[in-house]
Amino acid sequence: MKIAVEGCMHGDLDNVYATLLHLEKVENTKIDLLICCGDFQAVRNEKDLESLNVKPKYKTMNSFWKYYSGQEVAPFPTIFIGGNHEASNYLWELYYGGWTAPNIYFLGFAGVIKFGTVRIGGLSGIYNARHYHLGHYERPPYNESDIRSIYHVREYDVYKLMQVEEPIDIFLSHDWPVGITDYGDWKQLVRFKPYFEQEIQDKTLGSKAAADLMEKLKPPYWFSAHLHCKFAASVQHGESGPVTKFLALDKCLPGRKFLQIVDIPSEPGPYEIQYDEEWLAITRKFNSIFPLTRNTTWLGSVQLDKQDREWVKSKLATRGPKPFDFVQTVPPYNPNHSMSRASCSGNVSRSGQSRNPQTASLLQLLELPYLLDAAAESKHSPMPYSSKNIDEAASDGDDDDAATDDVDEIELPEGDVDT
Repeated sequence: MKIAVEGCMHGDLDNVYATLLHLEKVENTKIDLLICCGDFQAVRNEKDLESLNVKPKYKTMNSFWKYYSGQEVAPFPTIFIGGNHEASNYLWELYYGGWTAPNIYFLGFAGVIKFGTVRIGGLSGIYNARHYHLGHYERPPYNESDIRSIYHVREYDVYKLMQVEEPIDIFLSHDWPVGITDYGDWKQLVRFKPYFEQEIQDKTLGSKAAADLMEKLKPPYWFSAHLHCKFAASVQHGESGPVTKFLALDKCLPGRKFLQIVDIPSEPGPYEIQYDEEWLAITRKFNSIFPLTRNTTWLGSVQLDKQDREWVKSKLATRGPKPFDFVQTVPPYNPNHSMSRASCSGNVSRSGQSRNPQTASLLQLLELPYLLDAAAESKHSPMPYSSKNIDEAASDGDDDDAATDDVDEIELPEGDVDT
């Protein structure tokens, strides 16, 4: 199976897909799947721009809306995780994962799916110690504080991924596992990014949560983005344990190394995205402790047992493993008109947030309540934001040059694609 791995998308789907189609033609090959390591920017219309944490001049529609509206169709099955520059209101609708457009699948805030026989897991967002132990308290429409914390990784999502026991073939995280630079050519890295050196020495470059997951899951492949450079590493787990091949990639710009084609062992196709039985069992079991307030989370002593897995297996045997169908929940962008107020298929909660039918159907399948629009009540009032801590929250390891570099048209210069 040939899988194209892409770093930060920044909404530039047209150019990434064009690059891959060009590669297929000149290399006489077939790409089976595209995976993106975050900052995907699934912006459907002007309203979604309000939940995108970038500087105002970069709040542009880009090209995802064409695929959401049906004007264009992704030429390759596409799987992505969230980063720190996302249409967060849309991704929250699909917290458990789902289709953001036909043939474009979001793994959720944390998730595992199957593509053919290849098992792909991922963790969305970036690590921030101030919010890690809190619940998912943010609700659309986001205020000035929430728009900068909604994409911070929470312990609950990592805890669920730590329950995975069956082998993961590929894992995705937006920021790098902390300490990963010890296993690659970090001296070459700091020649290109000299301001990383102090963080590398202090062991603060990257995500502790991602490092914990790498140690637990030990996948053969781990892909990341976020820091806008290419970096490879090889992690040997123990003296004779398995090896994880790590690769971080750049953002979609001319002359930058933002794509890599990898050959992954698999059974012959055809390939399609399917629910993962073990992950659905974990989702069902741990939804009872889903933290939805600003309080520090208490994860308790919930444990997965054989009956949980058998229950899900029975459900999928009856219903089938394919994810529920894509449904538009808001009107797509129309470049010829201002945003339409016409309704779409999603139910709207009291907060005005759309209830995505995919999420509602999945929860119904798992016999779970819909909690995503629950009031985020807390004993503690939100932390006030001064100008100082707004700046801290905006940076907090986000590497905001993702939002400050101009994005030019890609003309397939040499060096963009490594095969």
